[in-house]
Amino acid sequence: MHIDPTARIEIPWNLDIGPGAAIGAHAWIYSLGPIQIGARATVSHRAHLCAGTHDYTDPALPLRRIGLTIGADAWVCSDAFVGPGVTVGEGAVVGAGAVATRDVDPWTVVAGNPARFVKHRELKQEQPR
Repeated sequence: MHIDPTARIEIPWNLDIGPGAAIGAHAWIYSLGPIQIGARATVSHRAHLCAGTHDYTDPALPLRRIGLTIGADAWVCSDAFVGPGVTVGEGAVVGAGAVATRDVDPWTVVAGNPARFVKHRELKQEQPR
């Protein structure tokens, strides 16, 4: 596991980060609710994981602590935003600057605002050395 020293982690006891996962420089992990980052997942620099919101239908705007999940082997690219209640599936990629407000299917690539399906992610076979 690697967490860059410039990463901002709010309420760190609500963060569960798996082995081999990484959080990059200046990432903001706003864990008002529980955030799970799976094994070998990467949250790149300046990405924002936001696990809280307000109930805008209530005039008092009460805080809602809603978690989010980043699956194993997933990648949240630079400057991307993942919102409350979202699950980024195993092996998925949230492209640079994307805004994910809905679940991202496993082994897919999404991009844009709002984040939309671009293609399926297929890993290259390792070449023997």
